[in-house]
Formats: sequence, structure tokens, C-alpha cells
Amino acid sequence: MPPVLFDPDHRLWLLRGPTTAYAIRLADDDTVRHVHWGATLTLTEAVKVAERISPAASSFEAVAAVDELAVEGGARFGPPSLLVRFADGTRGVQWRYAGHDVDGGHLRIRLHDRHYPLRLTLHYRVCADSDVIERWTTVENHDDRTPITVLRCDSAAWAAPHRTDYRVSHLVGGWNSEFQLRRTDVAVAETVFTSRRGVTSHHANPWLAVDDGTAGEEHGEVWSTALAWSGSWRITLHRDPVGRTTWTGGFGHEGLTWSLAPGEALDTPVFAGLYTAGGFGAASRAWHGYVRRHVLSHPNETRPVLYNSWEATGFDVDEVGQIALAARAASLGVELFVMDDGWFGARTGDHVGLGDWVPNPVRFPNGLRPLAAEVRRLGMRFGLWVEPEMVNPDSDLYRAHPDWVLHMTNRDRTELRNQLVLNLGRPDTAEWTHAWLDRLVAAHDIDFLKWDANRPFTEAGWPGHGDPDRLWIEHTRAVYRIMDRLRADHPGLRIEACAGGGGRADLGILARTDQVWTSDNTDPVDRIDIQHGFSQLYPAQVMGAWVTDSPNAATARETPLRFRFHVAMAGVLGIGGDLAAWTDDELKEAVELIAAYKRIRPVVQHGTAYRLRGDGTLTAVQYAHGDEHVVLAWCPTRPYGHATAPLRLTAVRPEVVYRDTDTGATYAGAVLLGSGLPLDLPSGDHASTLVHLRPVG
Repeated sequence: MPPVLFDPDHRLWLLRGPTTAYAIRLADDDTVRHVHWGATLTLTEAVKVAERISPAASSFEAVAAVDELAVEGGARFGPPSLLVRFADGTRGVQWRYAGHDVDGGHLRIRLHDRHYPLRLTLHYRVCADSDVIERWTTVENHDDRTPITVLRCDSAAWAAPHRTDYRVSHLVGGWNSEFQLRRTDVAVAETVFTSRRGVTSHHANPWLAVDDGTAGEEHGEVWSTALAWSGSWRITLHRDPVGRTTWTGGFGHEGLTWSLAPGEALDTPVFAGLYTAGGFGAASRAWHGYVRRHVLSHPNETRPVLYNSWEATGFDVDEVGQIALAARAASLGVELFVMDDGWFGARTGDHVGLGDWVPNPVRFPNGLRPLAAEVRRLGMRFGLWVEPEMVNPDSDLYRAHPDWVLHMTNRDRTELRNQLVLNLGRPDTAEWTHAWLDRLVAAHDIDFLKWDANRPFTEAGWPGHGDPDRLWIEHTRAVYRIMDRLRADHPGLRIEACAGGGGRADLGILARTDQVWTSDNTDPVDRIDIQHGFSQLYPAQVMGAWVTDSPNAATARETPLRFRFHVAMAGVLGIGGDLAAWTDDELKEAVELIAAYKRIRPVVQHGTAYRLRGDGTLTAVQYAHGDEHVVLAWCPTRPYGHATAPLRLTAVRPEVVYRDTDTGATYAGAVLLGSGLPLDLPSGDHASTLVHLRPVG
């Protein structure tokens, strides 16, 4: 059956995924209205749903149905998705249906304003192997003389069906505390989730999930959405007094104004949505599958174990020291060596040199080629840290081009971390940025870039530009274009998205990178919660996780090396400690643990994830790949006398007997499901274990 069906008599469209359906219709006034988002339906059943009366219907709510993209105009009083102002001062829109077309799973519905030269295309796209619905909008000015002012242009609006109550799950945080999962009742109000920082931000992530308050990890209906955008964004969740709950989202934030020039079209980023009846765990697994199949460029690759020099050396890097670190890293089994900040220009601290992307001639008298060659001789790939969007005022670049940064006339230029933001919306700045990156990668055959962005936007002006707020869009699009060009011209290049830690993690950046640096906080106790929140949307194969020194640089907490490794093994394993200070016993243990990770890596990075919770403070994650299973369990603290009970697994087959590849112990699948897996945890705090199960025979 085709993924998109149309009933011309009722002017209704039905989009079908493997287990879900989404239905919309044209109202009498040619507005596109929401009908259904949930369990699978036939076209006949969807027509009957469309006849239902909204609980908001009354003489005070002339528009009682839910718009697919709400506009200003008529008796609409909720948050609009599209706000425009025409040259004569008129605001609001009245639509006329102008047709639709279907290309496989891609539905386009075309609407024209009845009087003004504004045209809108609503895009819907479904794939045969996913229940995720991709939605975005194209808005066009068909006047050849007069611009149209755009005050708001969201990608999509979503609606949950009527329920007695509603709860929202979302991610909050800050630097060193990203991806903290919060669940709270949806207020009868407008609740805004946003970043005004120019990047996705540490403080919120453009993902949210709505349920009726009863869903759990493995049961209950969940409606969730994720915006594929790496700049400023806003999602407005609205619950009205009669119980209807909707949300709308897209790029930009309140207060911005864009001018749609004569003949210009503006495409919004994808705002994707997913329904499941299997709880938050099923929602996460469906998102993980979507990311792997439809977002990542190299989903079948296995990410290497990397070493990063930052915590060992800080800014004090040179050829001799980096080669010594590389030798130690290689002896542990590391596969990718990444030199962090301090290798370029006059960079001796965060106050100088950023923007001068040439190797420091004193620290690297022969350039970077000798280091790169030695890293490869040791059997590793070679990577570099870069921060292409930023500049120190104390740099040759800024002295030559002070107009290239974000700034406003007659306003101070606020420095954060002693740096300013380059305006990559400017074609000359963006082209220069691409050129030096292209030269750097080509000259050294660089395998990996850690692309950082360590500060938000301030004084985000563009003096002399006729539409200065466009920089909030064009900067992010320029980052995308530069990354896309680099990857096209250098097919072997892999990129990690970093923004002072997890400040730029979203589906937009993942379409042109391979992994995300989850947080600058590598404390394993804190990382358990950070990684739990991250896993709500993103799969393990994009989650960078390092083992660093004890006491931890951020928290001063002391933890065993084994515990640090077991937490980091839940993602893409990296090492970030000062290896010169590790004892012989620690180095020996690290060799064994890295080898263990390589054995389980295919299951962790490519398997299906199940979040588990045991008794007390025990948490765990189980990865299933075919009939192979990996369990990582962590118990940061426990009261005296409380032994950990067996951990009940999921996704194992009850009729199969499984063997622990380390101990040789065997377990019936039915026992693992019913009674649980006995855990051999060390005594005391910061206990952890790794169990690798394979079928017997």
C-alpha cells in the first residue's frame, strides 16, 4: 500500500508508517487541519475521525479545530506558527488551496494567500522503515517588487489527542550538566522551550515528548518530536483550558524579523515527530533507528577508540610531548590520536591566537606532518581540535578583519572566554573559513576534526546588511555548507560536533558529523545521568565518552578506573587522561578494558538499547545485536548490608540459553527475563560490571 493516500471526496490525506498513521484534511476555508496521529488507521477509519468535534468548540472559539500550521487571522488565539506582515501593514493570512503532489513518501500541500503574493508549501515525508514523520515548510514571496516581513516561520505544529491529563518530558542543563531529563505536568498555559544563544545550547535541547502521565519505560502512548536545527530555536507547548495540547517549533527565537525578498523562498529545517504505544524506551529505540538510517552519513561504521590530549597538556603542546603521548596511547590499543587546543598561532592560553590557523613554528618547527606521520606509524589515525567559528581579539585575523565578527554599531563587543564570534553569514568570512580548513585537512591527510564552538552569540548584528537578523539563520547554514563541502572533498574525514561540551547536539548537526562530544564533564557518576538523557533521542554510536583522571578535573571526585571505563563503554569510548601519570597497574588494566570494549563495541554501537533499572541506585543499559547482548551496570553508592538483586533483562529469547563470555556461566533466557541476571559487583561505592552474553551452541 502506498505510504501516502488521498480521499478527494473528503479532502483528506493519510500517511502511514510501519505501525502508525497520521491524517490531515482540508477544511471548508482551505485551512489544513489535524485529524489523527497515533495507531494505524485505514482511509475509511480516518474519514470518520475527521468528523469529530473538538472539545474547544464554542461561540468563543470560532476556530475549534487544530491547524497543521497555525497562522494569525480569524478567531485563532493560540501560539501561531507563521506570522507575516505585508507592505501595507496587513497581518494574518487567509489560505486558498492550490493543489498537492506526492512523490513516494513525500507529500507537498500548496497554499496561496487569497489576496497577497504569499505562498506556502507544507512538506510531509515518511519512510517505509520508520514511524518518524518529517515535516517542514517552504514560504515564498511571489511579488516581483515588494518584500514581505516574516515575524515567525515554524517548521511544523503538532497535536496530541484529547486525554485527561498531559505530561511533558524534556532536557535541561548547563555547561558540565547537559541532558538532564525532566518530566512535569503540562501547565494550562503556553510553555516555551528555547535557545537564544545561536547554538542548540547546553541548557535545552529541541526534543520533547508528551504523554498522559502514565507512560513508563516500556509501556504507554508517547508523542515525541525533534527539531533538526543547530542554531537558535523555539518550541511553544500550549495546553488550553479544555484540555487540548499542541506545540509548534522552528528556527529563531522571539524578537527576530526576517525580510522575504521579492521572488525569494525560505525553507525551514525538518521538525520530525514520532508516535509509539511502547513507552519511552520504544520511542528512543525508534529515534535511534531513524538517526542511523536517515540522518547519519556513515551509520555502518564502527567508531574508533580515541585519545585526546587536552586533560594531559592543556595549551602546553609541542611535537615532542605529543609524540610521547601518542606512543603511550598506542600501547593501550587506542586507534585515533587527537591533538587538542594549543597547536596553532600564538596560542598559549584562551586569550590569544584563535583564528590564526597555522602550526606554531616554535612548538612545531617542521609543521604538523612529522607528528601526523609518527601517529600513523604507531598504527593510529590522526585528528585535530579546531574552533572555526570563533576568534580572539588578540589575533592576526581580528586585526586584519575586525568587521568579520558579530557586532552592532555603537555597542561594545562582549567577549566570552576572551573571544568573539565570526559572522559566517558573510560569504567572504565563510569562504575564508572553508579555505583554511580545506588546506589543513588536505596538507596533513587529517582523519578527524573535533569541531568546537565555545561561546554563544552576543551583539548579533550585521551592520550594512538590509536584513541583519538573517545571520541567525545564515550562520548555521554556513556551518552546514562548510562541513558538507569538507566531507565531499575529503571522503575519509570524520567530524565530532562539540560546543563547549554538549552545546550543539541535534539532528541537524548529526547529518554532517559522526559523533557528539556529550559533555566536558567526564565524572562517571555525573555522566550516568547525562548519558541517560542523551539516549532519549540519540544512539550510543554518536555519544562520545571519555575515561579521564581521578580525582576528576571538574568535580574532584575519586572513582576506580574500572568504573570510569564501564560508564564510558556505553558510548564511543575515548581516553582523555594524563597517561604519563598513570601507574603501571592502571595502564595494564586500561589495556584489558580497551580490549574488552573492542569485543563488545559492535553490539554497543550498532545494537538496540534498553534502559534498565535495578533496586536502589543500580542503573544499567542492555544492548542487543542479533542474539548477542551486552549489559553495563553501575551502582555509584549503596547502603551497608544491601546487596544488589539480580537485574531483570529484556529482549532475550526465553527458549535460548546464554553464556557469559568472561565467566562461562550459563543462563536460560526465561530466567533472565523473570528472575534476572546475577551481578558480580565489587563491594563499596562506585561498583560496576560488564556482562557479555552469547547463545550457547
